Amino acid sequence: MASSIDKVKVADRLREAFGDVVTRSQLVEWCEANNEEVPHWLANNKAFRSGRGAYRIPQASEIDASVDAPVTAIQATGVESVNLKRLADATESYVPDSIDNYVAFGNHADVKTIIESGKFASVYITGLSGCGKTSSVIQVCSELGRELLRCNITQETEEGDLVGDFRLINGDTAWFDGPVVRAMKRGAVLLLDEIDLASDKILCLQAVLEGKPVQVLKTGEVVRPAPGFCVFATGNTKGQGDDSGKFIGTRPLNESMIERFKFWMEQEYPPAKVEEKILNRTLESLGTKDEQFSERLVTWAGAIRSAYNDGAVDEIITTRRLIDCVTAFVMFKDRSKAIQMVISRFNADTRQALQSLYEKVDDTIRGKAVSENIAKTTTIEVADNEIPF
Repeated sequence: MASSIDKVKVADRLREAFGDVVTRSQLVEWCEANNEEVPHWLANNKAFRSGRGAYRIPQASEIDASVDAPVTAIQATGVESVNLKRLADATESYVPDSIDNYVAFGNHADVKTIIESGKFASVYITGLSGCGKTSSVIQVCSELGRELLRCNITQETEEGDLVGDFRLINGDTAWFDGPVVRAMKRGAVLLLDEIDLASDKILCLQAVLEGKPVQVLKTGEVVRPAPGFCVFATGNTKGQGDDSGKFIGTRPLNESMIERFKFWMEQEYPPAKVEEKILNRTLESLGTKDEQFSERLVTWAGAIRSAYNDGAVDEIITTRRLIDCVTAFVMFKDRSKAIQMVISRFNADTRQALQSLYEKVDDTIRGKAVSENIAKTTTIEVADNEIPF
């Protein structure tokens, strides 16, 4: 078995010959020309894959983490389990699964261009709930075979959660890299989800957002981003806080952090035809077909969103909620019941108004009650061109 030193030397020679990525055929030809054995430690490691039939040439720090390192003399106190954790982490692939029924729209192509370029970028994607901000990044990474580490940010997220921290293992402390450091070392895509919920405890990310090396203060290690590393962040706001009351917990981010994002994107809900396609694919994946229902749901959601944008209503129907609606329809075989299942989160007046509006676009359920409570109320009379809110 090759030592870690031998592996580093092979990686350096491969990088000189091919750059940061080598294909399977190039690897075989190089080994034959240089009378070298095929480096199975590279070819069989999912962490080093970079698409179909291609491999990312790892940095020395990654090779050191992935070798069969000997366990220290204090393994009885738990260090052995830590070494095994590091070995598993080094060989595990973080390439996400493809999202079922995904349809590309909005910023998908731009996100793909950025990630595919292999160049560093820090990108802030903003938009309302359920519009595909996060899913676009996940799907692109799946398509490109790129590793993705996702962090869901909360008000309690702090440096240790992101960069890493010491943990107690059987009475001894051991260091565990956080997702930010792991993404930097692996040249992966880092996704900071709902970043506008964060406090100033995440200002430790400023150098990360610049693509600069980061010094881990608790260990003294200097981590340099491997080729391909980039950062995406999502938020319902643009980091300036929210006055509408819709996104409780969001807060103004420090201006110095906001300024460090290189690119900004706004994600809208998909166009009607795209949204219909998403719903139809969802129905087909569940063994049902009802294009009429999809079309009427999209029309209904579009009217509500227009009213929301005009300030006439305070609630909105997201693409995510429409997907939930067709899923409920497949379960209950009833359009009215499906509508009820997804709008019952709203108060009684809003539920009745949403139901009344849906009956304007779908006469197949006209007159059906959404719930027993609504059944006892008087139906709101509106003109065809009015929104009953």
